[in-house]
Amino acid sequence: MRLARAILIWAALAIAVGLPMAAASASPLLAWRDPVYIVAGLAGVLAMSLMLCQPLLAGGYLPGLPLHRGRRVHRWIGGVLVAAVLIHVAGLWITSPPDVIDALLFASPTPFSFWGVVAMWALLATALLAALRRRLRLRPRAWRVGHATLAMVIVVTSAVHAILIDGTMETLSKVALCALVLIATAKVVADLRVWTRRAAPR
Repeated sequence: MRLARAILIWAALAIAVGLPMAAASASPLLAWRDPVYIVAGLAGVLAMSLMLCQPLLAGGYLPGLPLHRGRRVHRWIGGVLVAAVLIHVAGLWITSPPDVIDALLFASPTPFSFWGVVAMWALLATALLAALRRRLRLRPRAWRVGHATLAMVIVVTSAVHAILIDGTMETLSKVALCALVLIATAKVVADLRVWTRRAAPR
């Protein structure tokens, strides 16, 4: 029974993560696009897909991965997530520097750019906070609150960014992925009682 449940959970996660990537890779909008543009776009899709794994790992919800091991994988995927976003931005910079400059200066006429830039800075702030956690001697509660707050900012702004873009991501799989990321993150934050004085034991 446990094995069947574990297989079902991992299969559902694989579909939720893999389907948007597969749909984006097969998008007709990629025809005649430069390789750099394609890589940049798919890096953004990958980043959005990886965000679904992060709360599940942090909360210890994936079978076969105890909490301590899941959080170790969570940190590793966090590094991959940062790399994917940097590739996404760098690729867009190579293909169209003026658009990226306008986005970074919050002067872009496209609404999705604002949300994407906010998500990027929140993600980089999270990575910096994690890297300097010991040096800053953050108390566990301060770390939990800071990390969870930034995580909520990242997932909300990333979801809005993705939804507003009429691009390579297929609409239904994109909306489903964004909804799952938001629900999973909210559930983990609620279950762990991040903003209470003591975190819930796991």
